[in-house]
Amino acid sequence: MGKDPKGKYLYGHVIAASCFCIQAVGIGTYLSYGVLFNTLIDAFGWSRASISGAASLAFLLMGFIGIGVGRLNDRFGPRILMTVSGVFFGLGYFFMSRLEAIWQLYLFFGIIFGIGLSTVDVIALSTIARWFIKKRGIVTGIVKVGTGFGQMVIPFLASILIIRYGWRSSCVIIGLAVLIILVAIAQLLRRDPGQMGLSPDGDAFGSTDGSISASKGLSLREAVRTQQFWTICAAMLAILFCLLTVMVHIVPYAQEMNISPTRSASVLSAIAGVSMAGRFGSGIAIDRAGSKRVIISCFVLLIAGLLWLQIATELWMLYLFAVVYGVAHGGFFTAFSPLIAEFFGIKFHGALFGITMFSGNLGGALGPVIAGYVFDITGAYAGAIWFCTAVSILGFLLVVLLKPVAAGGIGDPH
Repeated sequence: MGKDPKGKYLYGHVIAASCFCIQAVGIGTYLSYGVLFNTLIDAFGWSRASISGAASLAFLLMGFIGIGVGRLNDRFGPRILMTVSGVFFGLGYFFMSRLEAIWQLYLFFGIIFGIGLSTVDVIALSTIARWFIKKRGIVTGIVKVGTGFGQMVIPFLASILIIRYGWRSSCVIIGLAVLIILVAIAQLLRRDPGQMGLSPDGDAFGSTDGSISASKGLSLREAVRTQQFWTICAAMLAILFCLLTVMVHIVPYAQEMNISPTRSASVLSAIAGVSMAGRFGSGIAIDRAGSKRVIISCFVLLIAGLLWLQIATELWMLYLFAVVYGVAHGGFFTAFSPLIAEFFGIKFHGALFGITMFSGNLGGALGPVIAGYVFDITGAYAGAIWFCTAVSILGFLLVVLLKPVAAGGIGDPH
């Protein structure tokens, strides 16, 4: 990155910074729901499965609407879409302050907040895929560091707000803050560099094959007819099944070990902090080795982390889990958008990534509910962790067996 050929400041810097902030605010606020978990149990006596269901509904809706968001982003660009979703995002949390019944939890967080959440990944990562080609991996990694930053900071701040002001007032503060921030950021977004007389990576038009590569790729119909696409979707389902189960339940899991709420929340923050290194490092690795190899490595770490979690009995053991799991977590979320570009090009990247994310979000919606249900009937998380381990092994095998698209596709994606 730097300056364009005319000496103007490269707007790609602004795009990258904006997408970083969208990831930080969006995902960090969503994962703050884990901090509210035991507070809602104490206030209303609802089961873990019921409370998990609202987070799962938001995540499922995020994926379902994300399919349409990806297609609309391909055609019209991100500014209007992000503005509208930012309003829903903030209102969902704001209305949580008036929560009295379980159906309201599903309406306010599951549906309204879920609508706002639908743009966070698709818009940020698809926009980056268009603005950067040669540096796509590293810039995607930098943007995904924003997710880790949000996970580290926002749940911790939410726990402090709840202690100081109570959970209802905290929901008002969080809701208004994120609404203002996301709507403001939306005004900076542009679909692709061509709209501003620029080209990907800041190159001059015609100086590289960047502008040509940006228009290449399989059509939506061609891509969805390949075995590779649905294998990637299945792998994404397995990954998000495990990752969202951990992120929603790690705080109550720690509290079951008689660890204080603040220290339990610090485990979530530790995962987020480590995941930032994982996101940045995986971004560098993607540009050098390809997304598939990065995803395989992340699966190895995920499986190791889940096995360690089975024997974790003290806070330091949870922190060690956070280190291993955090690297895998960050790498997974960084690698999938470039993987879609490597296999299918970026002509329909938004739509293809939206479908892939929906598949992942389906897994992310099921995982926390199943884990909550297993706890409700067994009184422990061991069964849920073993189930996640089995799912992660299945995902690992799917990616290992993934082959490049046949001749006529995009070429060898490493």
